[in-house]
Amino acid sequence: MSRHVLILGGTTEARELAAALTARARVRVTTSLAGRVARPGAVDGDVRIGGFGGAEGLAEWLRAHDVSAFVDATHPFAEAITANAVRAAALSGVPAVVLRRPGWRPGPGDDWHAVASLEAAAELLPRLGRRVFLTTGRLGLAAFARLTEQHFVVRSVEPPEPPMPPDVELVLARGPFTVDGESALLREHRIDVIVTKDSGGAATAAKLTAARELGVPVVVVRRPPLPRGAAAVPDVPGALAWLGAG
Repeated sequence: MSRHVLILGGTTEARELAAALTARARVRVTTSLAGRVARPGAVDGDVRIGGFGGAEGLAEWLRAHDVSAFVDATHPFAEAITANAVRAAALSGVPAVVLRRPGWRPGPGDDWHAVASLEAAAELLPRLGRRVFLTTGRLGLAAFARLTEQHFVVRSVEPPEPPMPPDVELVLARGPFTVDGESALLREHRIDVIVTKDSGGAATAAKLTAARELGVPVVVVRRPPLPRGAAAVPDVPGALAWLGAG
């Protein structure tokens, strides 16, 4: 009998996992995307767009579509989705695992300032610089909207929506990025400080190396903890092994 695996996607790891699973015989793969990005990358297997209606809706979908197991491979800051996934697994009895890439760690020469939230990052910024490279995504700009003395260079995949700071310069780009490219950007825009979420992974880590080499401080928003009782793996091979497909 074939297995049906659901992947809650939107990350590089989700796409890699879908590709690895669809290459195997007798495995049906469905990747669910939230639909917040207008042009998501290509995904192997079946794709569905949109939410499930909370944990109860996801649990009902899992049962209705005879899902054997599912993997939450969403962004490390998709806190509500992960909470719903863990709850849905308990409600439905369908095994679930969270694929969560390791976070970044500071090294020698790094000037990092760890904070618990975007709001805390905004509180800290006036003490660190006036020209800010903001790479926290297009949905979190409201936390910085009251800062009128800072010039923000905001990078996101798609244009952000208000509220946002009054002095914003927008850079539309999708990773991966290079250290040389990031260094050039920091110099061109005379950046004093970077703000980033601890997303982990290599695609956007080059800015951290560039910041170290140029002596630019970095405000790092810590990622939320996993829900109590959640099983987790750090990478695609770990997810394949958990699924018994390694």
